[in-house]
Formats: sequence, structure tokens, C-alpha cells
Amino acid sequence: MITSTVRRLSRTISIAAAVIAGLSLGVAPALADTAQVTVPITASTAGWIRLAHLSPDTDAVDVRVTAKGSRTVLLELDGVAYGAVSGYSALPAGRYTVTMTPSGAKRSTKPVITSSVVVTAGQSTTVAAFGRNVRLRMKAYPDDLASPAAGAARIRLLQASALTPVVSVVTSTGVAIATDARAGATTPYVEVPAGPWTLSIGGQKLKYSATVSLASGSVTTVVVLDTASGGLTARPILDSAAAAQTPVGAVQTGGGFLARTVKRTIRRGALSPADLHPYSQKKVTHGTA
Repeated sequence: MITSTVRRLSRTISIAAAVIAGLSLGVAPALADTAQVTVPITASTAGWIRLAHLSPDTDAVDVRVTAKGSRTVLLELDGVAYGAVSGYSALPAGRYTVTMTPSGAKRSTKPVITSSVVVTAGQSTTVAAFGRNVRLRMKAYPDDLASPAAGAARIRLLQASALTPVVSVVTSTGVAIATDARAGATTPYVEVPAGPWTLSIGGQKLKYSATVSLASGSVTTVVVLDTASGGLTARPILDSAAAAQTPVGAVQTGGGFLARTVKRTIRRGALSPADLHPYSQKKVTHGTA
């Protein structure tokens, strides 16, 4: 289980995890977690950030967020495995440093990767590490949580597969969600009628079909990932459940193969990279975004 901690700044806000009914890929429902968030919150100064581990051959990591130029840890996630996406946490607007170190390592250990991120008041951001370990990158993605029209939903793609350089996604009715999206790229949100959708996902010699149920008023990011058998899979991550809501706060860890990897994410090192994907790096490569 992922452990989430936010250091005391002023008042406490409790974000209870929730799994949104009807959002599925035909696999087990997402795991849930509870985070206790302690930050100064005002409508004019708070932004939202969530963190994701999308590198298939990088072992579980501990993620820490500090204010730029400070050593004080404001947000901490322990034991974050491949495919895990945290819930949103509120932070005061400003510039922050995000570091990822091998899970369970001493704080003095050189990070696997580090990056500078800007949190903007009133806006939501997803920060993800992606790519193979030898070329690990970290990128911040703005999340547009604008409400769709009545009876509609909004959906976009985050291409995080390391097995194929590009991915295209088309619905069963011919609506293009993504066309040749490159690794690490997101697409603009597309508004579609709410309800079940079948997505055809294609990469270089790889194909995958997923069924996603989109609730009315929801905003969803579909993340394309790699499986242990060398294929593609996709996970819907709920950005916002309905109009005028703050971002969804549940830790979303997926189902099936990805859920098992997260459940086994423990500090004793029970997971090896080979459990997660068809290729592995025996030596951790350090880098900066």
C-alpha cells in the first residue's frame, strides 16, 4: 500500500479515498487509500498536484515534494510502484522540487530523478516519471477540469508506454482520442456522450481493446502502460467526478496486473523489475528531468 504524508503547515483537510462507480476496464476496481492533508487552503492561493510512477523498469520509489530551496518535506509518498497514480493534494501556489528515490533508501541517497514543478493557484497538475530507466524523464501535465456539457464526459490520453514510440486511440464509433501520440505526451481532452465506450488502442505492432464507462460530468485521463507479457494496457484515471468539484483525491492504482504490483509494493524488496515488464535494468540510473 502506498503511504501518503503531508507535513503540518496550518489546518488539516481530510481527503477520503473513493472509487467512482462505473469506471472500469473490465478488471478489478481500483484500490483505495486515505491521505491526511495539512496545508493552508484558500481559493486564491491553493493549487492541486498528483504524482505518478509510469516507468516500467524502475523499481518502486519514495516520492518527496519540497518547496524550492527548502529541505522541509511537504508531501511524501512511500512505496510507489509502476502504474500507481496518487490522489490530488492541495499545496500553496509556488515552485516545488519533486524527487524520487529507491523505496526504503536513506534520505541522503541520490534521487533516481528530480525535477522542478510549479503549482498554480486554482489549477491541477499531474507530475509523472516515465520512460525506460536509462532515459527516465519527469514531466508536469496541466489538468483541465472544465465541466463538459450536460450528459457528456471529457477524456484524454497520456501515452506512457515504453514499448511503442507512438499510440493511436479510436472509439468504436470512429471518434479519434489520439493520433500517433508520442511517449510522454498527452492529448487535448475530447468531449463525448457519457456512457460505456470501447477504445481501440494501437501502437507499433501492438493492439489493445479497452471498455471504459464514463459518468456524466466526469473528466478522465486514460494512461497507456506496458504489461509483463510485452503488450499494452490502459487505465482510466478519474480527474474530476462532476462539475464544480475539487479534483478526485483517491489513490488510484488500477486493477488486474497493475493492482497486484501495487499490493506487493513493500520496503523489503519483494518485487523485481522483471515482475513488471519484459525487459529490466539491473543497475539504477540516476538522472534529472
